[in-house]
Amino acid sequence: MSAPIKAEHDANFLFNLLTHGLVVSKPYFIPGENLLFQEEIKKSRFMTYLSHARGKEQALEYLKKIKELHPEARHHCWAYLGDAPDNSVCAGCSDDGEPKGTAGKPILAVLQGSGLGEVIAVVVRYSGGIKLGTGGLVRAYSNGVQQLVRRMPTIEKRFYQQYQLHCDYAQMALIESLLTTLAGRLVEVEYLQSVKAIIEVDLQLCGQFSEKLESLTQGKVVVKKIPVTAS
Repeated sequence: MSAPIKAEHDANFLFNLLTHGLVVSKPYFIPGENLLFQEEIKKSRFMTYLSHARGKEQALEYLKKIKELHPEARHHCWAYLGDAPDNSVCAGCSDDGEPKGTAGKPILAVLQGSGLGEVIAVVVRYSGGIKLGTGGLVRAYSNGVQQLVRRMPTIEKRFYQQYQLHCDYAQMALIESLLTTLAGRLVEVEYLQSVKAIIEVDLQLCGQFSEKLESLTQGKVVVKKIPVTAS
């Protein structure tokens, strides 16, 4: 598994803050590669693509590329989760001409059960002329996605809170030790007569950070949260 990626400034982080009045703090996994699964069912060829897509715009851009790869295909059915796995607001799907509920929703259901976030699946069908029936279509459109989510390499996405602080040199040494303990880091630091710094801490550990900072510095160092901005 790859190293965690930072997400304190990404657009979906800001989307959740502005839309829901809260910040998504739980880490989640996103696709680490682009994968393809192919199979033939009753002379119909199904090609399933699975990829990372952050937000609706990236998802639709990826869909456009797949359609350009397969302009002669009869159906390009798809579903995406554009944010965290449990964020149903930033999600969508389409049957693209197949009977209602036989393609897009089954694909979306597999994605929602996968634990992945920021993911899109596109299933391309070259029809062989033999009808598969409602159940057959649901199974066909689900199977390729199921195969790929099982083998998809993932990257853990974590969220961070940045703080601004002002302290003396002895206090900074304590803070640096604390950051090491909590896997935080110095973002910017300026050493003058005193120390000015910007640090970041995993949102899951902000409570621990505040408590330990209070204890280590006897409440003499006050940190200020930096508002979230889109980069």
